[in-house]
Amino acid sequence: MSNRGPLICLMLLLSLLLPFGVAHADEHCNFADETIAIGGVVPFSAPGSVAGGIGMDWGFQQAVADINAGCGLEIDGANHRVRVITVDSEGISEFGQAAVERLVFQDQVSGIVGVYHSAVGLATMGMVQRYRIPTIYAHPRNDYISASGYIEYEGEPPRSSQGIDYVFRTSPPSSIVGKIVTDWLVEQDVEEVVLILENTDYGHPAAAAERAHLERAGVQVDQLEVELGTEDFVPILSRLWARPKLPDAIRILVSGETSYNLTQQMAELGIAPTADTICVTNHLAFQSEQYWNTVPDGNFCAFDRVGTIPSLYNDLAADLDRRYQEDFGDILVSFAMEAYDSVWLMADAIERAGSFTDPDAIVRALETADIDLSQGRYYFEYGSHNPVVPDDVPAYMWHQWPAPVVTVMQYFEVGQSGLDAAVVYPEIYQTHGTSYFKPDESN
Repeated sequence: MSNRGPLICLMLLLSLLLPFGVAHADEHCNFADETIAIGGVVPFSAPGSVAGGIGMDWGFQQAVADINAGCGLEIDGANHRVRVITVDSEGISEFGQAAVERLVFQDQVSGIVGVYHSAVGLATMGMVQRYRIPTIYAHPRNDYISASGYIEYEGEPPRSSQGIDYVFRTSPPSSIVGKIVTDWLVEQDVEEVVLILENTDYGHPAAAAERAHLERAGVQVDQLEVELGTEDFVPILSRLWARPKLPDAIRILVSGETSYNLTQQMAELGIAPTADTICVTNHLAFQSEQYWNTVPDGNFCAFDRVGTIPSLYNDLAADLDRRYQEDFGDILVSFAMEAYDSVWLMADAIERAGSFTDPDAIVRALETADIDLSQGRYYFEYGSHNPVVPDDVPAYMWHQWPAPVVTVMQYFEVGQSGLDAAVVYPEIYQTHGTSYFKPDESN
């Protein structure tokens, strides 16, 4: 699985042991008494994305089981079990900070992974830096998480002049996701787009990035703000009805289960998707069983998909999908894959560093990561080993995984599985030979 370190042996062994179960695998391992603890920060409670937290924690625990099935991590000739201690952030900055404090001082973790919401990521960056805890942010999209200094995130990039930097990210920044979505909308010849965004550290920068891309292409853009956790969107949507003409597209930049409510109410009112107005909701739509249960009128909505698409699944991703469907009765979600991979990436770095108590050695190992996991090959092109040059490279590429797959997908049949939804953009990934299914066409 990796061309570095003994994890390749672990995964080869894992492939033989998994059919017989983890319990059987442990019988042949001679584990050291000390377990390596990694902290996981996720939202288990509203107003955070509960589905996101459950999916990420599932990914953490699957990774732990797989690593321990291969006799854990070898440090100085001893095999150590790995465990992930998961703490609830509730999607709130202050609770995320409290979670980090607990993981650092009470649980004494060797690293932190996960974090679903950008607000929590931004609020905890300075803390993990101050406490010298290697951290992999596996889902937040705010550009600043990998773009600028940890003293104040509006500071001057790059961070290479500020010593060891403990912050890494594998999820793509909003600027990358937004460009894929907006390039697709421009390809549909839209002239006017309304962005409906949540009033958070995810919503505002995501909307700013997408608005900038659209306006550069000559598209008129308006935006409406909502509060995360809102259930009744009729007052907001009535402002759209009051317009002389509905826009060519409505883009929803609202995270968590709130996006389901908004998408369904928009569809019920006949605003979008229609023959004249494109609906672009968020990535949770890929979780098809929950989507159709809560958005029964959401056929023909498009959505962004961050993470490898089903047609590109490698053997590990396919096996994770099988496990996820067995446990949840739904298809594998990208944030579960992100969480799974983040644990493996941290474990790989700890083993190659030869220590779970030397954070600087773990950071150096992360900067030179080269490992194939469920979403592809992980590496960090820019860091202290290769500083970002702002005139040539976007500042958010610092400690940023540069190769995530970002696509636009679309449902075209009621009740369709996310695995069967069409990939409509970019063209290189298209699965159904079209860039858009219009609702008034017979498909």
